[in-house]
Amino acid sequence: MSDPVEVRMAKAVEAFGRDLGGFRTGRASASLVERVIVEHYGAATPLNQLAGISVPESTLLVIQPYDPGSVAAVEKALNNAQLGMTPAVDGGVIRLRVPAMTEERRKDLVKQMHKRSEEARIEIRNLRRDEQEAAKRAEKQKEIGSDEAHRRLEALQKLTDAKIAEIDKLLASKEREVLET
Repeated sequence: MSDPVEVRMAKAVEAFGRDLGGFRTGRASASLVERVIVEHYGAATPLNQLAGISVPESTLLVIQPYDPGSVAAVEKALNNAQLGMTPAVDGGVIRLRVPAMTEERRKDLVKQMHKRSEEARIEIRNLRRDEQEAAKRAEKQKEIGSDEAHRRLEALQKLTDAKIAEIDKLLASKEREVLET
């Protein structure tokens, strides 16, 4: 089994973890907005590269653009991001109040998280399939023996199971956090 498949699977799990960070739990977190894309001087730039994001209270995000001229562009991007929060501009600072979540909204978030977790599992399985095909091809072309091919496929399945278990663990943790009242 090649090392790159293990690295690619780890990156898929990492990306899923970052995606989960963007799900709002009723508490303010910089991860809610850091990947919002702002159209700034004709370039699409992530918000975390244009502004400082702080969390002074559990329900408040404060965004302070490094360039005071970009406040309007940041505000527009936050409005377009459909975060369920309305930005309030106060001079060179933008404040976002994180509203309390309704039970319906919590269940909707859980559905979205399950959908994203399934996408992450599919990504892991696709990587497994590609690696399985490579091992079978190598065996067919007599580059490796059948015992070696079998060992590779077993190791690949164990790795796949471990990465899917990581995804499930991340999902369960975030789901508990979202459903907390």
